[in-house]
Amino acid sequence: MAEPSPELPTTAGFVALDDSRLPETLDGLLSRAAAARPGHPAVVAPDRVATFAELDESASALAGVLRTVLPGRGQVVAVAALLDPDFTVAYFGVARSGHVAAVVNPLLREDDLVHVLGLSGARAAFVDSGLYARLAAVRDRLPELEHVFLLGPAGAPAPAPRLAELLVAASPDPAGPPAAPGPDDVVCLHFTSGTTGRPKAVRLTHRNLVVNAHQIAVAHALDGDSVTVNHLPTYHPMHQNSALHALATQVLCTEPDPAAPVLAANRHRATHLYSLPFRLALLARHERLPDLRLDTVAHIASGGSALSPDSASRLSEHFGVSVFQGYGLAETSPLTHCDDPRRPVPGSVGRPVRGTECRVVDVETRQVLPGGETGEVQVRGPQVMRGYLGAPETGGVEPDGWFSTGDVGRIEPDGRLFLVDRLKDVFKYHNWLVSPSETERALRRHPLVADCVVFDHPEGDAGAVAHALVVFRTGAGTEGSGALAEVCRLANSRLPYFQQVRYAEAVPSIPRSPNGKVRRRELRDRHLDGSGEALVVQGAAAVPE
Repeated sequence: MAEPSPELPTTAGFVALDDSRLPETLDGLLSRAAAARPGHPAVVAPDRVATFAELDESASALAGVLRTVLPGRGQVVAVAALLDPDFTVAYFGVARSGHVAAVVNPLLREDDLVHVLGLSGARAAFVDSGLYARLAAVRDRLPELEHVFLLGPAGAPAPAPRLAELLVAASPDPAGPPAAPGPDDVVCLHFTSGTTGRPKAVRLTHRNLVVNAHQIAVAHALDGDSVTVNHLPTYHPMHQNSALHALATQVLCTEPDPAAPVLAANRHRATHLYSLPFRLALLARHERLPDLRLDTVAHIASGGSALSPDSASRLSEHFGVSVFQGYGLAETSPLTHCDDPRRPVPGSVGRPVRGTECRVVDVETRQVLPGGETGEVQVRGPQVMRGYLGAPETGGVEPDGWFSTGDVGRIEPDGRLFLVDRLKDVFKYHNWLVSPSETERALRRHPLVADCVVFDHPEGDAGAVAHALVVFRTGAGTEGSGALAEVCRLANSRLPYFQQVRYAEAVPSIPRSPNGKVRRRELRDRHLDGSGEALVVQGAAAVPE
């Protein structure tokens, strides 16, 4: 059982974790679920339903195939995170075979594919047809990749063996299963988002993932009666693993329409709805929202990046259910914080999950700060990674177990964490720390603003000032610079001088990564190269007023 650090007041709300009854291996989550509820629906997809027993049997069959194709243990097998039961089979089949699953975003383009597969040293890969075509174009740049298999239903002749065909042809493994791995053996590679550089491969152990599945299930109030709707563009193992641990049913909603998960939730009598902030923000502004109702859902969960308090409040008030947020990183399996699903506070990512500590340190001196002060967030717990692939064994984690997240935030007296920004996105003006997200929140309060992003604009010896890109609502009649100047004037009236917008541009849209995150560095470089025409905001205070 994990115990709190005795020296830090920020761990006063620490809740101990009892992991004595958890499986020791990742695939044990699936085998335990199959033993407890063999015929219960585990994953409901648009075209089929898979029970716990069916997934478990398929994972075992695939494990035998992989042990034949890749003898030994610890080889890396890439698995594209499709929103499909095939992902679950491949993911747990790799784990059960004694190899390491590298979870790959199926939306990656060719150069990024080469990077993540080359970095991981993948010997085999399970991909869909679209990813297969992109992979084929760069296969000659991946000499270690020996085998490629296709996910998806059997059908027309395919350029590579399909998962379904492998399972049909699978025969008993004459060698039998390999020696059981230890809980601290690496079983999975997750890749960082790449918003501040090329993605890194995070090494996660059986214990990391099994413990976090338990932490998430408890934090999200999941149990055997729960039915979750997953409205993410790709499959994230955190939702899969936590539902398996709780013996809950997952409904996969693959339609991008913001209203689709609401209809799916009612159709399947769901209790939880999972989505991304940008999709929930679209739902909060959707023209059909007044006609939509949630019959059985008790909680809407948002994760991946920050959901604006306005969107959260609008959805909560309309549907009459709580909208809560969590926080985590690839390096933490991923969840470290979760707000109370029953009594969430808009804008907060909540308190640490069980067995997890959190503190905030000064970004320069690294001294631990008291509650309420802003600095870099650090976490410590059993879900923190083993380290980065290709780095020292514990690279990125301090000897005493603390991991620096790169996020800036503050801990309120009640223990809730409020995130401010990424450390690499904040900047200084007159030695004041400027948070782009706080300036963005002020801009979004104007009714004409549909979206915005803020980054730093160098301003000589004073440091940098806020440069905003603003997307206006369709049909708002915002031609010319007058509307843009008015939006900035109102936002600046609500901000201290060092956070005020000094440069602004109206743009048709703001590019985002597949998981909804904004790549501020790329936007900054693009708009500061002299090609854009920025409005110099009149009246922005250059010095304290």
